[in-house]
Amino acid sequence: MPQFFLNKRLILLLVSIIVLVALIGFSLKDRKELTWAEQFIRDSAGLVQSVFHQPAKSISSFFKNVTDIKNTYEENKRLKERLDDYVSLQTKVQDLEKKNQTLRDILDKSESLRDFEQIHATVIARNPERWNELITVNRGKQHGVKENMAVITASGLIGKVKFASQFTSSIQLLSAPDRRNRISAYVQGEKNVFGLIEGYDTEKGALLLKRIPFDSNLEVNQKVLTSGLGGIFPEGLLIGDIIEVVPDDYGLTKMAYLKPSADFYEIDHVIIVDRTMLSEEEVVGGDES
Repeated sequence: MPQFFLNKRLILLLVSIIVLVALIGFSLKDRKELTWAEQFIRDSAGLVQSVFHQPAKSISSFFKNVTDIKNTYEENKRLKERLDDYVSLQTKVQDLEKKNQTLRDILDKSESLRDFEQIHATVIARNPERWNELITVNRGKQHGVKENMAVITASGLIGKVKFASQFTSSIQLLSAPDRRNRISAYVQGEKNVFGLIEGYDTEKGALLLKRIPFDSNLEVNQKVLTSGLGGIFPEGLLIGDIIEVVPDDYGLTKMAYLKPSADFYEIDHVIIVDRTMLSEEEVVGGDES
């Protein structure tokens, strides 16, 4: 019996080898068509691939999109940080350019004030409740500042020294509602017309030039400057431009509204000027008249 099974196994092995050789030879043979078995296997494999290909592709696309979104988020985050840095840098550049221009304007103004003593100062305080009245600067008596000195910016006159301490001073602006704050001025033209700056119209945002002779011919946009006749303010400091001329309350003289040449709202640097060519005995009173 064992010999029988041994021979049977040997026969089966030989038959398998013969079939395998036949299949190899058959597959190596040039054919124009596939057998039905090969077609079945190929079609079955193609069907399985089709079934699993689309979900696999969708899953792959999903993870790819997630990765792209993450990369986009990170890139946007970096760009936003760079944009914030750019905006901050641009703001600093604009601020520096503005300060640079202000200092240049002040330098130009200083060069035109050779006849006067000049004290440069920086605004260090401003009371919100008295925004249109007083500002505080970082120069005082120790720096040569005295009460009633004229104070200007690069654009023009803004006021005078109201109080002077040892190291700081309070500047009264022209927009302050102080009737005693009078400045002798003149309208620049072929024939100068004189008057007094008295008061400030808050609604119009304009200075009031009063006591102008009724027969004076004034025009809009004419410039008004300090006359120096009061003995305190130097001559030739720009105050503003005429925007309107009206008769006064009694009809005997005229009054002009002036647009201030200087900005009373935004003040950073100022120049305090002293009329050095006059002696103290020549200075009359505390207010211009």
